Formats: sequence, structure tokens, C-alpha cells
Amino acid sequence: MNLTSTPKCVGIIMDGNRRWAKARGLPTLEGHRRGYEKLKDVLRWAKSLGVEHVIVFAFSTENWNRSETEVSYLLDLFKMVLTSELETLKKQGIRVRCVGALSRFSSDLQLLMAKAEKETLSLAGPTLVLALSYGGRAEIVQATQRLIDSGAKSVSEETFGKNLWTSGIADPDIIIRTGGEMRLSGFLPWQSVYSELFFTETFWPDFSEAEFKKVIEEFSERERRMGR
Repeated sequence: MNLTSTPKCVGIIMDGNRRWAKARGLPTLEGHRRGYEKLKDVLRWAKSLGVEHVIVFAFSTENWNRSETEVSYLLDLFKMVLTSELETLKKQGIRVRCVGALSRFSSDLQLLMAKAEKETLSLAGPTLVLALSYGGRAEIVQATQRLIDSGAKSVSEETFGKNLWTSGIADPDIIIRTGGEMRLSGFLPWQSVYSELFFTETFWPDFSEAEFKKVIEEFSERERRMGR
């Protein structure tokens, strides 16, 4: 690939797992499992292209309202990623960061998140940012509350950004949404103001390396004036 520029950060809304499973007569939960397998592929592709951060919308604040069976499965999947899959991620040099309303998770899962972050902090990257129990409006509200609690008399964009869950993570140059919907659904509203948006009909488990590279190539050809 001859790229004029490579995105520093890619955000992904991994949509279509349930519809992928339904179309194949498979249980909904199998769609989520295959979705995680696809994420591992995308991390390899991103690393090979020099992407530094991959932020994935793994579990929204609204997802808590899904069936108890589905929520329980997703929580078990997160635990698996943070335990049995952690060594594989470490061997690949991938840092892990968890962002969102993490206090809604059980104490043992919160400890696993903290452990994964600590054990991968010094790795070369890229960084896998898991947006868990994440909602963009909730993030902005909590950042505002933090500033109020700190007694801040004035606020700049820089100080506000430092109080977001994603503090220290680059804003996404690209946001990809699979599954055919053409909206961000509360994903990174503050951080995405200058993101290049890409929407595809492909369900997440079917998202291919060729499609990923096509997005990266198109990004490199876009003129990003940033309001100038």
C-alpha cells in the first residue's frame, strides 16, 4: 500500500454480530464470539499499517438493557479477553485500555481491567481501547462533574479533554461503522468532531482485510483541512 498518511487512531463501531448470526441460523451469542475473533484480525491489520490506537465500541450504556442471557455472555467474553487472551495480546505487544462507566461492572471484572492495563502499559502497541459501558453523553456529563468537583473557575478544550474517559488517547482520525447503520450512536461525540467517517453494509464478523485497507487508502487520499 502506498499511503500518503496513516491514521494514528481508528475508532470502530462493531455492528451486525446478531444479524450475522441470525442470517446463518446461529445463536445470537455465536455472533458475538465471531465478532471478537474479527477484532483480533483487525488488530493485526492495524499494527501492520502502523496504527497506534484502535478504539472499539464494545458495550454501550444502552446494552445493559439487553436480555440477561446476552449481557451475561458479553460479560463472560470480556473476562475471557482479560484473562486467557491477555497473554496472546501481550505477545503481540498490544496495550489494553478500558474506558467508560466502569463502576457499573462487578468488582472482580474491574480488577481484571486494571490488571490488564498495568501489565500491558509498557508494551510497544498498538493500544486496544475497549469502550465498555460507554455513552458519549455520559462521558461529557462526568467530565463536567469532575471539573465542578475540582472547583475549576474556567474551562478550556484542553482541560475538558483531560477529564474525559479517553484522556491520553488520540482522537480518532477514522471511525468505521459496520452493519449498514449510518450514525455514531453516542460513540465519541467530543473526540470525533474531525474524524473521517466510513460506513459499510458488511456485518462485523464478515469485515475483511481488503475492506479495512480500502478505508485506510481512502483516508490517505482525503484532504483534511480541520476548518482551515
